[in-house]
Amino acid sequence: MPVLEGHGLTKRFGEGDAAVVAVDNADIAIEAGELVMIMGDSGCGKTTLISLLGCILTPTEGEVWIEGRKIDYANDDLPSIRREKLGFVFQLFNLIPYLTALENVMIALDIAGVKGDKAEGRAKELLGQVGLSKRLHHRPAQLSGGEKQRVSFARALANKPQIIFADEPTANLDSRQSENLMDLVRQLRHEHQTTIVIVTHHLDLRDDADRIIQMKDGKIS
Repeated sequence: MPVLEGHGLTKRFGEGDAAVVAVDNADIAIEAGELVMIMGDSGCGKTTLISLLGCILTPTEGEVWIEGRKIDYANDDLPSIRREKLGFVFQLFNLIPYLTALENVMIALDIAGVKGDKAEGRAKELLGQVGLSKRLHHRPAQLSGGEKQRVSFARALANKPQIIFADEPTANLDSRQSENLMDLVRQLRHEHQTTIVIVTHHLDLRDDADRIIQMKDGKIS
């Protein structure tokens, strides 16, 4: 059974003649443990699609299923689903600037109810896995782009999600940092057996994927 499915997903923004269809009747199924890349030109709907699959946006039409269970937008606790089952890595890192790397990971655990020494131990373990054991107490402004993205991946893994969505994770990195980050993605996938869905338009990342899903004009082509 796929760990993640979208059936007939459509997302429209606006009404009437001004409406924009960002995702148009998309069907998608992703297996547990897959590394899938969603590719296409800027503006083709990639980010909107993963926002629907990640329960950040509510579809105008269609369904999302996670681990064989249909998401009920009217009754389900969506923040709880995002917190417990899903992890997110954003293009602009979205780290809290006045917190250290350690604290940025710990805050994800705190939101999930893991606090104190247990949260600190888990955060240190994850930051060690992404090669930042010596940067625990550095704030984002003291970290390189690649290091910030590693903190983002550590934070995404904090609550042991089944699926991680990464939106253009290499967009703000140079070629060396991008290569290092993809090495990290392969390592984390192996160690944590996590399904990873990456949005990118960088063709040089294709070889890292189990499967490429191509989008054009809001449709999966």
